[in-house]
Amino acid sequence: MAGAALQRVLVDSWLRRGALAWLLAPIALVYGRLVAARRWLYSRQILQAHGVRVPVLVVGNVVAGGGGKTPLVLAIVRHLQQRGLTVGVVSRGYGRPGRHGLEVTGSSTAADVGDEPVLIHRSTGAFVHVAARRIDAARALLDNHPAIDILVCDDGLQHLQMRRDIEICVFDPRGTGNGLLLPAGPLREPWPRLVDMVVADGGQPDASAWRVRRTLAAHALRADGQRLSLRTLGESTDAPVWAVAGIAQPEAFFTMLREAGVPIARTSALPDHAAFDAAEWRATGRYTLVCTEKDAMKLWAHRPDAWAVPLIVELPRGFWDRLDTLLARSLGAKLSSPHGYTSA
Repeated sequence: MAGAALQRVLVDSWLRRGALAWLLAPIALVYGRLVAARRWLYSRQILQAHGVRVPVLVVGNVVAGGGGKTPLVLAIVRHLQQRGLTVGVVSRGYGRPGRHGLEVTGSSTAADVGDEPVLIHRSTGAFVHVAARRIDAARALLDNHPAIDILVCDDGLQHLQMRRDIEICVFDPRGTGNGLLLPAGPLREPWPRLVDMVVADGGQPDASAWRVRRTLAAHALRADGQRLSLRTLGESTDAPVWAVAGIAQPEAFFTMLREAGVPIARTSALPDHAAFDAAEWRATGRYTLVCTEKDAMKLWAHRPDAWAVPLIVELPRGFWDRLDTLLARSLGAKLSSPHGYTSA
């Protein structure tokens, strides 16, 4: 609990240039020089970047912590699949034990491979591989599945060991925060920097950013696959609703639930990628638990009756047109003719 409180204090300080930010500024200066030196070594090929035989699309951010990358990854993977492409996804698998590589399967758990890789595989059916080094995950995935046409990297803008063809940088409503580098601010590297596309949910990180709208699906899911309309979720049980979110902006999830008419009696805002203790959550039986899909990948192990509500991203048609143009340059004839797309 003390560690979580300290994390909240640090994250709150990243929104303004207060005393703590200036106190940490000398460390941020050293960090910035190390980041610049590393990028220079790659630019001079003193450190080697490695390519793979298919195009690589990276969805990441320059801000520490979650920024809504995974819902966008899901939308992009579905878009690529609708274009007739076989998609592979690579990830580090945040929070998993060990550094060895693993392919995500239908029996994989969040404890084994991380919550986001499990969610991506279950939601899209795409091939997913996790490894400490994303380039290792990419190579293993292509060795195991030669039919893959394109790789999507969930996070990894700073993983310079792997060459990429398209970079998409994602921002949540915090934008660039106080604009300082870690640990004085939230930035992993200086911003602005050159990327192919910027996606933002509020904030002003870039004048050319594509504005994303995040919404909730109209239904909730249980571990057994049962669906229930959000409109009837609060009416389907006598138990009060306890909303849980271990994401970057948990309050945004709670607000969307309330706006959808879910009668929330209690909330728990947890750190991003929070673990779920078995004893604690099994003791919540008198509540109807509602969570995000990502949290459900861990919570369902203890409460399979918890209801998970998918998060959906909505982007303007121009975003998908621009993405298709970038894809055509990398994929050429493999890209099938354009057709309509919906993210739901």
